[in-house]
Amino acid sequence: MRYDIPYAAPGQVIGLLGGSFDPAHEGHAHITREALKRFGLDAVWWLVSPGNPLKTRGPAPMAARIEQAQAVINHPQVTVTGIEERLGTRYTAQTIAALQALYPRARFVWLMGADNLAQFHMWQDWKRIAETVPMGILARPGQRISARMSRAATLYAPYRILGRNSQLLAQAHAPAWCFVNVPMKDVSSSAIRASGAWSA
Repeated sequence: MRYDIPYAAPGQVIGLLGGSFDPAHEGHAHITREALKRFGLDAVWWLVSPGNPLKTRGPAPMAARIEQAQAVINHPQVTVTGIEERLGTRYTAQTIAALQALYPRARFVWLMGADNLAQFHMWQDWKRIAETVPMGILARPGQRISARMSRAATLYAPYRILGRNSQLLAQAHAPAWCFVNVPMKDVSSSAIRASGAWSA
């Protein structure tokens, strides 16, 4: 199935929120709205991945996940895309490199919850990601301490932008990262699947 390539205007700063979105939920929408506000982004793209290399169980079909994600987020600055499948990339570092080649005049910021920062050092080429694009980290329930004490946070501590200066992230040069505390919604895709509320 073909997925349209999103449009990016020259000079636009685009936040990238990757994941299986299996299913997308209000927690994803909440941190997206917060990221737009806190980090001075022009847009956010939800990168619905073909599959998460760190998960053994395969996700629901791509078309179903994209349809659900579009139903969850209805925002003029947010685009839901399956471009990773189109690009043929499997890992975040590969996706970022491909997007930078495809959109040389756009600027990208990688977005993730604090739970992902805690295990970021397990990602393929994680240092290359941190040194290629600025990263915006949004607090999630129960993960603040483990994220701040993580290997990545320790290694890149000199490049941290304080939360009160979060608007500087969009124009920062990597490595640069900013951790912001946001009003949290304790909802997860795994809990939704476990409840039986999501089947595709």
